[in-house]
Amino acid sequence: MLADSQIVFRLSLSVILSGLIGLERQITRRTAGLRTHILVCLGSCLMMLTSLYVFDIYKDLTSVDPARIAANVITGIGFLGAGAILRDRGDRITGLTTAASLWVVAGLGLAVGIGFYTAALVTTVLTLIVLFFLRTAEKKIFGKEHHSGGEDTNGLS
Repeated sequence: MLADSQIVFRLSLSVILSGLIGLERQITRRTAGLRTHILVCLGSCLMMLTSLYVFDIYKDLTSVDPARIAANVITGIGFLGAGAILRDRGDRITGLTTAASLWVVAGLGLAVGIGFYTAALVTTVLTLIVLFFLRTAEKKIFGKEHHSGGEDTNGLS
């Protein structure tokens, strides 16, 4: 069993890491911002901790797969992400990057919940690099008319 302090640490770390990503989404005025990203990650972390808890309780009584809940989190987040993707004015698609960032923070929650801190921290840094710095590179490479201030224009973000 995990100590209460370890549970609090993991839940708190999930809020901090996803909050960094959600803050970028909030600053750039995306549909899913700070609170949405934090809640997705926090919920994923809680589900992973619950999975570990269930495994610990029943491991000697029956076969329990601790990855089963995590697999369902990944499936469920697909539906939430799909809700963030919209078709706007013909072939323009918006929300793909937001959907992807929600998927990433769900993974962060699972990683932090299981105690895979290094991967969670590196993923957070890499995600922030992609969200903050590649937007600028995209505009320079593809031009402003391609990335017309909206998100995910023509599926390239």
